[in-house]
Amino acid sequence: MNFTLHQIYIFLKISQIKSITKTAEELNLTQPAVSIQLKNFQDQFSIPLTEIVGRKLFVTDFGMEIAEATEKIIEEVNALNYKTLAYQGELFGKLKITVASTGKYVMPYFLADFIKLNKGIDLIIDVTNKTKVVESLERNEVDFALVSVLPEKLKVNQIELMENQLYFMGGKQFKLDNNTMSNKIFEELPLIYREEGSATRNEMEQFIMKNKLPVNKKIELTSNEAVKQAVISGLGYSIMPLIGVKNELRNKDLQIIPVSGLPINTTWRLIWLKRKKLSPAATAYLEYLNGKKEKIIKDNFSWIKGY
Repeated sequence: MNFTLHQIYIFLKISQIKSITKTAEELNLTQPAVSIQLKNFQDQFSIPLTEIVGRKLFVTDFGMEIAEATEKIIEEVNALNYKTLAYQGELFGKLKITVASTGKYVMPYFLADFIKLNKGIDLIIDVTNKTKVVESLERNEVDFALVSVLPEKLKVNQIELMENQLYFMGGKQFKLDNNTMSNKIFEELPLIYREEGSATRNEMEQFIMKNKLPVNKKIELTSNEAVKQAVISGLGYSIMPLIGVKNELRNKDLQIIPVSGLPINTTWRLIWLKRKKLSPAATAYLEYLNGKKEKIIKDNFSWIKGY
């Protein structure tokens, strides 16, 4: 056999994504380039690795076994690279973080300089809703999780990063007559919710239940960006995290509608399992955060104080 690491890596990605087109997009390659590499890799085997059924790509049972082997090969190659960096006195390894959806507006700022300083660390971030974040942490699949609400059943350590504020917002179409609106506004306006499992949705529902507010019409969308665009268009109104709408507020595409009892204030926390044995990379990152978080907040999030 005479295959290359490049072919191995491409086949591993194809086996995970189950699409040549999407694999090409993720690897910043052309579709023909990926197809050629797959063909060249397939030529090393007498048994099919993939098959096309109804214009969809499937990985055969044999192909899945080869994919498992290629994953181990890639891990060994990475281990060689990490050992080289270790002998040079540099930090190395993977740093895996799962982030609640709105946290994507926060977490990169707390990572950028650390990753620049430690080129031997590979960063993997998964952005999803709160429920899946907690599941990843519970299964010990990640080093850290960024949440605004602590999980109830997990024993975790934590470091507080910054405040998270949620306001009631509408598009520029809304005419604000008074400085503060009555809670009856929730009965009069269509409300847009995040999907089940979202921390933002949970906070919104708790606020409505606590204040016994009637809801006239409910719309459900599955991402912060979708909610944002829907509110901008005038489709409805929502309780939204301030952190994700900086430019929209400045451009006056969105406006904060003052409502009694708002904003809702929570705190972004980086958490990890108490039983977790942290890697040198993860330990170094915590030390970095403890020393730099105040400066990061001042340099990147001072604008929040204006609201």
